[in-house]
Amino acid sequence: MSKVSQGIMQGLQEMLDHAQGKIELRSDYVSTTPPKIYSPEEIRNIRINLNMSQGFFADVIGVSKKTVESWEYGRGKPSGAAARILTIAAIDPDALRRYGFAQW
Repeated sequence: MSKVSQGIMQGLQEMLDHAQGKIELRSDYVSTTPPKIYSPEEIRNIRINLNMSQGFFADVIGVSKKTVESWEYGRGKPSGAAARILTIAAIDPDALRRYGFAQW
């Protein structure tokens, strides 16, 4: 039996033993914060604080200029992933440069 198969079998046996009350398994609980919902004004302020045009900002965060325009005019909302990038940009503006998203 391969090491992978042995590991799977061991895990299954531990699950069975736990279900039967024979062993107590360690549990870790984690939580996350949902992505922030940004207003059009907040998005515009983040971009302006970064001193970026809509087009450059769009390139940096990986969306189209029209997408940024729609966010700033309230016609669209950032996805969860885009909202996370906006949060990073708001909290640590230099992170976009530090992690190689853009050079300016």
